[in-house]
Amino acid sequence: MCPGMPETEGRTCPLAYRYRPEELCREPTHVSESVLYIVGGLYGNPFALDEIEAMVRAEERHGHRVKLVFNGDFNWFNADDALFREINSRVLDHTAILGNVDYELSIPNAGAGCGCAYPDYVDQGVVERSNQMMERLQAVADQHPDIQKKLSLLPRYQCLIFGGLKVLVVHGDPESLAGWGLSHESFVAGNQGQLAEWFRATDADIIASTHTCLPVLWSSAVDGKPRMVANNGAAGMGNLRSDPQGLVTRIGFTSPFGKPVAGVARPGLHVSLMPVAYDLSAWLLQFDRVWPENSPAAVSYRSRLVSGTSLGSDGIVFSSLS
Repeated sequence: MCPGMPETEGRTCPLAYRYRPEELCREPTHVSESVLYIVGGLYGNPFALDEIEAMVRAEERHGHRVKLVFNGDFNWFNADDALFREINSRVLDHTAILGNVDYELSIPNAGAGCGCAYPDYVDQGVVERSNQMMERLQAVADQHPDIQKKLSLLPRYQCLIFGGLKVLVVHGDPESLAGWGLSHESFVAGNQGQLAEWFRATDADIIASTHTCLPVLWSSAVDGKPRMVANNGAAGMGNLRSDPQGLVTRIGFTSPFGKPVAGVARPGLHVSLMPVAYDLSAWLLQFDRVWPENSPAAVSYRSRLVSGTSLGSDGIVFSSLS
């Protein structure tokens, strides 16, 4: 859901972002692969994308067929012509949905700023810097109308039938592309009632999200049926304390052969948050060239790229009954 607050740039929830939960899984797509990788928050990091592709190749060497699904905000730090084209060309070869960043690059909403719909507990300086980043990135995107056109045709959500399970892939939450209802903060505050409503409305078994930048794995029962939420935080930057690795959501019928940061398993199903151990040194060289010291992205994000967040791995998994 979109947070309640005065609507200013970077805190707005445009009407075009909104949808009805009961509509999201009316026309699901069947997939035949045995593993799903849900990649949210790549943020224009080509080295994270290199590592994710290497992870997929490793899965395939173990006999797993993998489907890559990008659930938005694959753009953000790539405010450079060559990097913008590289990221989008590579991502758009796969299944992808829009994040607020990608939406605002293709179909800008007046007054939306970055389209992040930041809640009121996010510092105003962060909001203003994100709006400045979006303005610069939009200027780059305007030089690539072919990519803008492709972005404009992407859906805001995707429902997949995966081995008999209904997997709903969103960017924000089941009410808005930029909703914060599946954020880590929302789970800490206790949102089980809202979650139950969303699972009943969508009839999803698993909801995969991103957008809010901190990871979550939630497992419980709704009306006696097991349900899960997986929010991978960010694939293109650190998520945990003193850890610069990105994270992706892996959903598979078999356990991952790599070591997950966190996982929830039941017979025949494994949902895991897998680390993306990309080349940080190489990425920092490129990041610093595009976003030098004191630039909006450097002020907001560089320390997170190097040192991760304040969240420990023991704070990722939530489990409750509803």
